[in-house]
Amino acid sequence: MTTTLTPRRSRPPAQPDSLRAKRLPGYAAPALAVLALLVSAGLVYGVDLGGPVLVVVLGALLYLAGLFAAANAVEGRRSARNRFWSALIHSALVLAVLPLASVVWTLFSKGTARLDGDFFGSSMNNIGARDANGGAYHAIVGTLEQVGIATAITVPLGVLCAIYIVEYGRGRFAFTIRFFVDVMTGIPSIVTGLFVLAFWVLIVSPWFNDGQPGFSGFAAALALSVLMLPTVVRSTEEMLRLVPAPLREGAYALGVPKWKTILRVVLPTALPGIVTGIMLSIARAAGETAPVLLVAGGGAAINFNPFENNQSSLALFVYQQAGEASKYSPARAWTAALTLVVLVLVLTVAAKLLARRNRLGR
Repeated sequence: MTTTLTPRRSRPPAQPDSLRAKRLPGYAAPALAVLALLVSAGLVYGVDLGGPVLVVVLGALLYLAGLFAAANAVEGRRSARNRFWSALIHSALVLAVLPLASVVWTLFSKGTARLDGDFFGSSMNNIGARDANGGAYHAIVGTLEQVGIATAITVPLGVLCAIYIVEYGRGRFAFTIRFFVDVMTGIPSIVTGLFVLAFWVLIVSPWFNDGQPGFSGFAAALALSVLMLPTVVRSTEEMLRLVPAPLREGAYALGVPKWKTILRVVLPTALPGIVTGIMLSIARAAGETAPVLLVAGGGAAINFNPFENNQSSLALFVYQQAGEASKYSPARAWTAALTLVVLVLVLTVAAKLLARRNRLGR
C-alpha cells in the first residue's frame, strides 16, 4: 500500500524590519491637531491678536506644517506629501463649514427669543419703541405673496426660454438671448428695483390709481421676477443639456413629435435639477431688501392685497428692526431672520419631495 505524502506549505519568510514601510501611529494626527490648537490659542490670546477664528486658522496652518514634518521624518517625502494634501483638503472643508455652522448657531441662539404666538399673529401697527409686543405677521404675508407672484411669472418664462435655447435655438437670436441672460445674472438688485420704480410705479401704476403713483407688493414681485429669471433660465438650460441624447432619439424613432418628447421625456428627466434651480432663485428673491423697499415701500400694517398700498417682507422687516432705536427690536430682527431661513428650507424640502414623488410615479 502506497502512502502519498502531501508536502507541507512553507510560510513565507518574515520580512526584516528594514523592508517594512514605517508609518505614523494612528493617534499622531489627532495629537498634532490638539497640540496645534493649543499652541495657536497660546499665541493668539497671549499676544491678544484676535479671537477664536484666528485660533482655528492659525491652528490649521500649524497642524499642516507639523504633520508634514512628522510624516517626512518617519514615512518619507512621498508619503508626507500625500498626508499634507489630504489634510489640506480636510482642513479646507472644516474652514468652509465653520462660517455656515456659526451662522446657523447664531440664528438659533438669538432667533428663538421671540418664537411665540404674538410674533406670528400680530403686526407692528401701533407698536412704539417702548412696546415689547409686535410681530412679523404682515411681513410673512408680504413675503409669501411677493415670492409667489414672482415665481408664477418667472418659472414659465424661464423654463420656456431654456427649452427654446436648448431644443430650438440656432444662430444669432439664441446667442443674443443667452448673452443677455448672462448679463442679467450680474445685475445688482437695486438696479432692478429702480427699473420697476421708473417703469411700473411711475408710469404704469398711475393709469390704475387715479393718476397717482402707487407702491404695491405686485411691483416688488415684478422686481423679484427680474432677479429670478436668469437663474431659472441658466439652471434649466444646463439640466436640459444633461439629458442623454439617446432618450430623445428613441422617442423620435417611435414617431413621437418633438414637442411631446420634450414634454414627456426631456422635462421629467431634468425635473430634479430644474426644481433645484427654481428653489435657488426663490431663496435669493426671498432675501432681497432693496427692491421691496423701493417699490413696495414697506409698512407696519397687514395688507393682504398685493395690488394696492404698501406691503412689507421679512427681509425688509429685518432691515427695519435692525435699525430701530429700541431694545426690543434686535430680538424681532433675529426671529424674523430665523423665520425666513426656515421658510425657505421648508419650501425647498417640499419641492424636492414633490419632484422625487413625480419622478418615481412615472
